[in-house]
Amino acid sequence: MKLFVLTGLAAFGIAFSALAQTAAAPTAAQMEMAYNSARNQLGVLKYCQNEGHIDGDAATIQTKLLGMIPPPADKTAGDEAEKTGEKGTIAAMGVNQEISATVKAQNITEKQFCETIANAIKQVGAQLPK
Repeated sequence: MKLFVLTGLAAFGIAFSALAQTAAAPTAAQMEMAYNSARNQLGVLKYCQNEGHIDGDAATIQTKLLGMIPPPADKTAGDEAEKTGEKGTIAAMGVNQEISATVKAQNITEKQFCETIANAIKQVGAQLPK
């Protein structure tokens, strides 16, 4: 899995806003996928924070972004996605990959990976209404 996949997920808030403004409303399945991906990303950010790679700012912003997505009636899959992220596993687009494998494939450190994701979330957060 490429780093750009996760940074692309970091920008889901912008994409969600654009999708919401189109003539075609997102389907329930699309909304649930966005919600579950955002929950996994929150878990990944918590993992990075718990490992001492980043502070808690990105997780706070990610929580605000989650508030932009109507949660599904059954949040079980989202709960599991977040727990998966907290264990150091990225779950995106139907693929699960350990952060350790991602950083090895990218020839970067876990800290660099976490900082990249956190910075992407902070950039998205800077575009949110205050």
